[in-house]
Amino acid sequence: MAAPFVAPQFKLAICAILVLQFLVTTATAADIFLDWHVSTDFNLKPVSTDQPVITINGMFPGPLINATTNDVIHVNVFNHLDDPLLFTWNGIQQRLDSWQDGVSGTNCPVQPGRNWTYAFQAKDQIGTFSYFPSVNFLKAGGGFGPIGVNNRPVISVPLPKPEAESDLLIGDWYSTSYKDVRSRLNATDVLPPDWMLINGKRPYMSSNFSLSYETFNVTQGKTYLLRISNVGTTWSFNFRIQDHQMVLVETEGSYVNQIELESLDVHVGQSYSVLVTANQDAADYYVVASPKMSNATNNNTLVGVAVLHYDNSTTPANGSLPCGPDPFDLQFSINQAKSIRWNLTTGAARPNPQGTFNVSNVTISETFILNASIATIDGLSHYTVNNVSYLTPDTPLKLADYFSNGSGVYELDAFSKNSSNVEAVRGVFVASALHKGWTEIVLKNNLDIIDTWHLDGYSFFVVGMGEGEWSRESRSSYNLYDPVGRSSVQVPEGWSAVYVYPDNPGMWNLRSQNLQSWYLGEELYVRVYDSDPNPAKEKPPPPNLLL
Repeated sequence: MAAPFVAPQFKLAICAILVLQFLVTTATAADIFLDWHVSTDFNLKPVSTDQPVITINGMFPGPLINATTNDVIHVNVFNHLDDPLLFTWNGIQQRLDSWQDGVSGTNCPVQPGRNWTYAFQAKDQIGTFSYFPSVNFLKAGGGFGPIGVNNRPVISVPLPKPEAESDLLIGDWYSTSYKDVRSRLNATDVLPPDWMLINGKRPYMSSNFSLSYETFNVTQGKTYLLRISNVGTTWSFNFRIQDHQMVLVETEGSYVNQIELESLDVHVGQSYSVLVTANQDAADYYVVASPKMSNATNNNTLVGVAVLHYDNSTTPANGSLPCGPDPFDLQFSINQAKSIRWNLTTGAARPNPQGTFNVSNVTISETFILNASIATIDGLSHYTVNNVSYLTPDTPLKLADYFSNGSGVYELDAFSKNSSNVEAVRGVFVASALHKGWTEIVLKNNLDIIDTWHLDGYSFFVVGMGEGEWSRESRSSYNLYDPVGRSSVQVPEGWSAVYVYPDNPGMWNLRSQNLQSWYLGEELYVRVYDSDPNPAKEKPPPPNLLL
């Protein structure tokens, strides 16, 4: 059949519209240039002990990266530490550019006394994220901070404009030096962190107002957006505000069906945005983050406490801290996670609804079944995935892949993606994923903690979660209608399942966000390969690549 006739002036109009759309898109993207001097400070003493605290430009936590969709962020990192350093951008997808991911498998670290510039784009993303050091257990000493990616003005947002926004970086903290903890990690007697800090500050203690604690100022009748991130190393926490409800609106780049909550479980590495309305009497109110799977009492240093302060308040926070759910009630945490659903009708970074790309009709090409456990190897304790504890090679995998097809550094698919090794071993675990083939990843947890798993380079769909043993029959419980897209998922003492579409070529870290587990081997890399050398499919190495 002949092609339909299109008038020349209509062709010109179409061309003009496309050019205009391109110009609008590119004109709204900005370049953000940051210089970061990373050093240790012994004078901060967040928990009154002499310990090194990793600061960025003298700040702990580090500075906010405040960007808009499609902005390009240039971060020149000056390493004044005595350890090699890398930063990873937790949840930023690094589209077609795993060279900027900042983990041991993609980048040579910045050596002490040297500097290196990251240049990455918040491509087609919005939301709440964080950054932190990814090597040498440095995150336990600080160096973490918030990332906020705002919508472009042309994109409607499914929530009212808040009066203000605040970042809450909440995480556990050791009372000793991260170097001391690092040196003892392989031992069995390492104690977990014993403090919970809110924005780097110790818990509010009403008996001693001279102690530093965090305060959030509000005006009666106004609504505020709180961006909450768990930047800790070990403990999940439950977050709540005395006498105030929260409305959950976003998690890790996805707008969700808005639900009202009294409290919210936030697992290591996860981020959320909530709306809070100052609709109570003018007073001060407790803001609480208490650990999961712990019997810490309200006056324990492991219970983080800040203050919500009404600007005309003369009444200090008083009474008991607001009660949260039973910290050992795993089913509460699972049910709450399952209740967080993707908003299918709103746009996010793009004007088209999020739900135009979903999992309701996908065909799964392959399944990863990954089992996390602890094993003793050569007399030392290690964390493993399918009985393989990751062994970091001297050469980053991405460099080996680019320059020598991995030869001499790793063997692709040397270890099984869906069954465990007979004996526990240390090895370079690199698994292939079919480019643009939908993949199911089942994460199984045989540890006595709530684990969290994260995949760099992607947002995956959380389709299922449960206690006990996963089986093929578990798929009947999957939510394939509106599973939320995110990059970090809790894994209870049981299993979680996600779907991911490997359309982003590169070498991508799949890891536990629990820092001790990650440091001692609970990770692997997923290689997504596109044979097309077109740089539009995957970017070449940056000109400042460290070799």
